[in-house]
This record gives sequence, structure tokens and C-alpha cells, in this order.
Amino acid sequence: MSDPVSRAAREAVEAADNTEQLKLIAAVLQAQQLTQAQPCQHQAPAQSRDFNYGKWLAIGGVASVIAVCVALAAVAVAVAIACTTVCLLIVWSVWRDVRGKLLNEDQ
Repeated sequence: MSDPVSRAAREAVEAADNTEQLKLIAAVLQAQQLTQAQPCQHQAPAQSRDFNYGKWLAIGGVASVIAVCVALAAVAVAVAIACTTVCLLIVWSVWRDVRGKLLNEDQ
């Protein structure tokens, strides 16, 4: 009886050794595949697009038109304020003269 048991034990030890050898062989093969793999392919940088002169000329033109409109509006407001001031001064002067004449007639 000891003969089949010892033989089974011997076969089990050999199988375990074979398993370890197979694991080692698989690890070596995997390492070789990794070292022989092609280097990483980096993506080429995207080509820069040509400068769009038309777009920037249009933006500059629109900005210039807006700036001129704002300047004209500011001038119009300033002229309106000046005209209002002059009109008020004239009306105040006329009112003062009329009031003075009315007060002189009453006396």
C-alpha cells in the first residue's frame, strides 16, 4: 500500500513543480512580449489653422462703427445739455426782465 501512496505523492510533487515552471515560463513570455512591443505611437499635434484675417477685420470694423456711434451719441448729449442750459438762461433772463417791468408798473 505504501507503494501507490508514495507514487501518488511523487506525482503530486512533480505536478506542483510543473505548475511552477509553467507559471515562470508564462511570465517570461509575457515580459518578452512587453519588451518587444512597438513603442507608443504619439499623436501628431494638430495642424494649426490658418489665421482668419476676414473674421478679425469684420470684428475690427464692427468695433470701429460702435465706437463712432458711442462718440456721436456722447457729442449729441453734450450739445443737448448745452442747448438746454442756454435756453434756461434765456428764459430766466426774460422772466427777470418781465417781472421787473411788472413790479415797476405796480409802483
